[in-house]
Amino acid sequence: MKLDFWQVTDDPVEKVVALIAKRTLAQGERVLVVSADAEQRVAVSRALWEAGPESFMANGESHAPGADRQPILIAPEPVAENGASHVILADGRFRDCPGAARVFLLFPPDLAPQAREAWRAVDGREGVERAYFAQEDGRWVKKG
Repeated sequence: MKLDFWQVTDDPVEKVVALIAKRTLAQGERVLVVSADAEQRVAVSRALWEAGPESFMANGESHAPGADRQPILIAPEPVAENGASHVILADGRFRDCPGAARVFLLFPPDLAPQAREAWRAVDGREGVERAYFAQEDGRWVKKG
């Protein structure tokens, strides 16, 4: 599993989720967005739908009818009813995501200590490849 740590400083999280989701869908993969915060889940869904008339990204909530057919599923826990191989942890809380090929942990600066703890917790875990990205002047730069 590839595990990316993205420290979000310049853009709202929902904009970053839309960026990652667009790239992931272009690769033919499905996405699961996880947030324990109900308001954040609504904001993420809105951002995906409003990404633009030619690029809106259909999405739905977990446990809703048709959840298994959604290209992007939004849920409070990392359960990919839609068979997603890519998981975006939008609320900054690390969780294990069994079966995921790639996981993105998005976190603001105030959650950096918890992100560092998660980084150390997966250190040496077989099959886990870690990377750390930060925003600099509107761009994403790989830092580690």
